[in-house]
Amino acid sequence: MEDFATYILEEENLAEKMIIAYYLSRKNGIYFDKSIVLKAEIAKLFIEYMKLDVDENELLTAMLLCNCKKVENAQKIGKLETYAKEGAEYLSTLGFSKHFCKMCEEVNRYSQSSPREKESDILEVVDQFTGLILNRVEREAFTPEEALVVLRERNLKYTDNKYLNLFEEFIKEFENITVKDGIDVPIIKKLVHLHNKEANVKAYIVALSNIYDEKITVALSKNLKKEAKTMVSEKIDTEAVSTVDRMKQLASDHAKKTQNSKRALFSGDTAQKILNHELKYKVEE
Repeated sequence: MEDFATYILEEENLAEKMIIAYYLSRKNGIYFDKSIVLKAEIAKLFIEYMKLDVDENELLTAMLLCNCKKVENAQKIGKLETYAKEGAEYLSTLGFSKHFCKMCEEVNRYSQSSPREKESDILEVVDQFTGLILNRVEREAFTPEEALVVLRERNLKYTDNKYLNLFEEFIKEFENITVKDGIDVPIIKKLVHLHNKEANVKAYIVALSNIYDEKITVALSKNLKKEAKTMVSEKIDTEAVSTVDRMKQLASDHAKKTQNSKRALFSGDTAQKILNHELKYKVEE
């Protein structure tokens, strides 16, 4: 039988990958909640919208699993500084490569692993940001704008996160891109609302995949076409990839995805099957 790493990495559909990770958590007791689903969704949007030069499939898998040994109230029981390293060690037993495990270990900086993998900085900034925009027992959620300030001025102030500036640009642009859901709602706000509304992990995955991924794809396509059109008369730097070219290419990419998307757009019947999904890969005891 193939190892678990091969099994989940060969599944490129993010929703199906989420279901696999969820059932691994049910089988082996690893940490996997709705916030992990939200982190993976934001990471996917960041990678695709900003055209990041990374292995998207590998990085999204890492986003789903890098917190696998996290526990509730980690600070109180002394796990805050060790869960990422323990998680990386656990993932190595499932067949993941040294690069993948190192990437996951570096989702935070407590292990002081150096030099860092560039992908780790994406995991870090998405992980930190998503934690800030969700409610916690000790505080209410920050708005995306507030969260960016906290990231720069506190959480990542003394780090050299290579993607922080680009992530800030991404979030600020996304605050102006809305999905139609009765009223126009910014994409990130809608994703958080769904996180808070849905009763459990599986229901959240189905809601995203069955309805909102398509809505988001359409919203991005419309926005990118509009941006490309309004910027067409601006001076283009011939020594670099222009913003207009990037916008046009992204609009084209998202138009293709609308027609032939790798995202899961489940029918009602398929959604019900997911809610009662049986894991094909049998995790060893």
